[in-house]
Amino acid sequence: MDLRGKKVMVLGLARTGRDTARFLAQQGAIVLVSDLRPAADLQAELNALAGLPIQYHLGGEDLNWLEGVDIVVPSPGVPMNNLLLQKALQRGVEIISEIELAYRSLSLPLIAVTGTNGKSTTTTLIGEILKANGTKTFVGGNLGMPLIGCGPDNWDWGVVEVSSFQLEWVKWFRPRIAVLLNISEDHLDRYTDLAAYAHAKQRIFAAQSEQDIAILNRDDSRVWAMRQQLRSRVVSIGFSEVPNGVFAERDAIVWRDGQGEERFSLTAVKIKGVHNVENMMAAIAAAKAVGVGYDVIQKTLDTFPGLEHRLEFVREKDGIRYFNDSKGTNVGAVEKSLASFSAPVILIAGGVDKGGDYGPLQNYIRQRVRRLVLFGAAKEIIAEALGHLTETAIVADLAAAVGDAAAHAQPGDVVLLSPACSSFDMFRNYAERGKAFKSLVRAL
Repeated sequence: MDLRGKKVMVLGLARTGRDTARFLAQQGAIVLVSDLRPAADLQAELNALAGLPIQYHLGGEDLNWLEGVDIVVPSPGVPMNNLLLQKALQRGVEIISEIELAYRSLSLPLIAVTGTNGKSTTTTLIGEILKANGTKTFVGGNLGMPLIGCGPDNWDWGVVEVSSFQLEWVKWFRPRIAVLLNISEDHLDRYTDLAAYAHAKQRIFAAQSEQDIAILNRDDSRVWAMRQQLRSRVVSIGFSEVPNGVFAERDAIVWRDGQGEERFSLTAVKIKGVHNVENMMAAIAAAKAVGVGYDVIQKTLDTFPGLEHRLEFVREKDGIRYFNDSKGTNVGAVEKSLASFSAPVILIAGGVDKGGDYGPLQNYIRQRVRRLVLFGAAKEIIAEALGHLTETAIVADLAAAVGDAAAHAQPGDVVLLSPACSSFDMFRNYAERGKAFKSLVRAL
């Protein structure tokens, strides 16, 4: 993709926008950056781009800024109904996402992972398996470094987490191996309904051909129905035994390809929970598609520590175990986390409501949650939906929530932060929220 002399507007100057603007400037494009925030709020980003020939339009939006623009690259946080995007569409200006720009400009083969839950763990685990195999592997995307920032290194493979937001503006983006883990209600504050959200996820397969592989969760009805519309070869994962594909037994994951099988033991793995079995099945399917041998995969499964903020064990005190699941920002994630415990749970939840239905949690709340502690902007909404099902407390903030949970927990209980909400009412992101929770728990 020859970008020299092209006038390109980048919408949004967060991490992805910053790396995109730098890449475009280095490729000889005429770069404009627009952000609703004023310069005073963007000093770190502006300092990172200092010295590059970039024109900035900050603190608002003006349709005149689109004059002469050839391409618009929206950051993932910019919704499709943004004024500048809508006007660009009307004028016939090409709109592409950062991962589309990276795909057209770079030459590494890709494994792309998406889904409502589990994509960060699965992406990281696939990357660790490939690295252990001696494969020079870039790992990033929506997780860590954006794909556009991977640089000119001669990578063997790229393993990238991709979100529905990133997939909205793809056209030629074609991963050799595409993984769709699951679909449940999320981001309904951005999408009109679950079907629109699922459609965005499905775009991960849009440019695949018969030579490519799609890894689908056959236990998720929305995901499994997509197989009828794909050109790529489907490899399925799920808990029931199949003649071809990947399935789980009590203490093992079995991979079959029609010519043989390999059985991966789960007895020594460090990551626990039903959701992590799904993540490991997907990682095994991807690794086998690349040709990684049994021993490398098994050793990596046994040593992989999991991700911070995803069902992360914090400490045990007075017979009570504390877990940080701050990355559980939607109902589907909380379901999987609650399913991982047989002990009584004191659940800490709350934050910014994302427009979903809390109803799917009702059975888990009745059966597994001894006390529900709610904080944040959505606390009243969650209390109305779930508070009648178990003992419930509404508190002012996360510190009060940890204090309440510790005061009411009994030996053998689990105290679980799994918010079912985004963090932006009180924290910059889920990671800051998780670190705050861990500090509070360690101070008990």
